[in-house]
Amino acid sequence: MDQCHCPTNQAQYINQQLGPFRLSTRTKEETLTACYSHKQLISHRLHLHRHLQFSPPEEAFCRSATMAPKKTPRNPELIRGIGKFSRSKMYHKRGLWAIKAKNGGVFPRHEKKPVVEAAPEKPPKFYPADDVKKPFPNRRKPKPTKLRSSITPGTVLIILAGRFKGKRVVFLKQLSSGLLLVTGPLKINGVPIRRVNQAYVIGTSTKVDISGVNVDKIDDKYFAKKAEKKKKKKTEEEFFESEKEEKKGLPQEKKDDQKEVDSALIKAIEAVPDLKTYLAARFSLKDGMKPHLLVF
Repeated sequence: MDQCHCPTNQAQYINQQLGPFRLSTRTKEETLTACYSHKQLISHRLHLHRHLQFSPPEEAFCRSATMAPKKTPRNPELIRGIGKFSRSKMYHKRGLWAIKAKNGGVFPRHEKKPVVEAAPEKPPKFYPADDVKKPFPNRRKPKPTKLRSSITPGTVLIILAGRFKGKRVVFLKQLSSGLLLVTGPLKINGVPIRRVNQAYVIGTSTKVDISGVNVDKIDDKYFAKKAEKKKKKKTEEEFFESEKEEKKGLPQEKKDDQKEVDSALIKAIEAVPDLKTYLAARFSLKDGMKPHLLVF
């Protein structure tokens, strides 16, 4: 049971009243420093009340050190709405007379700060003819896209949508935009270096060693297209001549990058038997195949 810490003045009062009626052989010093449990205090108080004929004090002998003192109002209510003390009594009790006397018989007053009125805003001269929608406030911050645990560098993926649907490609790395950098290679199945969303691929258990492939210089800016200038309206002669214009091909730098990546990747693919044939074959579902039971 927790010990109680008795105030010194209460212990002295008990010791004075006890005198020859000591309950134990304790000395005065021991009585002053002794701490009793709750049950011992009750029995001690009853004994004092019975033999010494004094009423128990209003406050408890011991109070927990952590217990906050009970707060009572200055003017307690006799009944609801009627206080014990009058207005004049509370005037003296609150010490307002001292404040008034200190300031020459006048209560101190603080002057209100002048309110500076803001200049009225001028209405705009022009109003939009149509209602302009304001965008909703958005506090979301972009976070890096999490890569699926089944997709690691060198994993063979199956593309599910787009121009190369059903093709098997090799995963090279994840770009800062969250897209996947993949390649066929181009010589094996015709898939060049391109970006794919991981939502449209299936990760297989087949892996390719890509330790010799360097794709550090390929990032999202590598695939950015140059902004074209607005074309002027063509005349009839220019319109028919434009049909004869040749299509613009890829720059030579990107072609060289594709050859460099393919040469290093094909060496690793040829080292594994039947892997080249596996990448060249297109994935498709046939009669009797159950997609939910397939193991990739």
